[in-house]
Amino acid sequence: MLKERIQIPLDRLGVTLSGICLFHCLLTPLAIILFPVVSLTFTTDESFHRMLLWFVLPTSICAFSLGCFRHKDRGVLVLGSAGLVQMVLAAYLGHETLGETGERIATTVGALTLAMGHMRNYRLCRENRCQT
Repeated sequence: MLKERIQIPLDRLGVTLSGICLFHCLLTPLAIILFPVVSLTFTTDESFHRMLLWFVLPTSICAFSLGCFRHKDRGVLVLGSAGLVQMVLAAYLGHETLGETGERIATTVGALTLAMGHMRNYRLCRENRCQT
């Protein structure tokens, strides 16, 4: 079935997207200091995280739904939901509410939590043979 074949690639993509968000959040200030021309690109804009969410949200929701349907582990849903909520709140409310440092911390925690959810989902699907 198609949904069994896409489960593990979705989790891999989810971890990758969470990592991109995490690295963007942590490395952009360093890149701007080392290469000031970076500040002229779209990747330093607050909208970058919002744009990335257009990929993170559907990927994560699909991966967690498909995986949890098969292995029934609620811990995956808790980690995934917490990470997604944290990232959405950080992207839309963080800068104004928490300031730049608070937004970076919130995004980092959200991305790590989301990645942990995807890794747990991936591991459980491998153990429970969700692909067969």
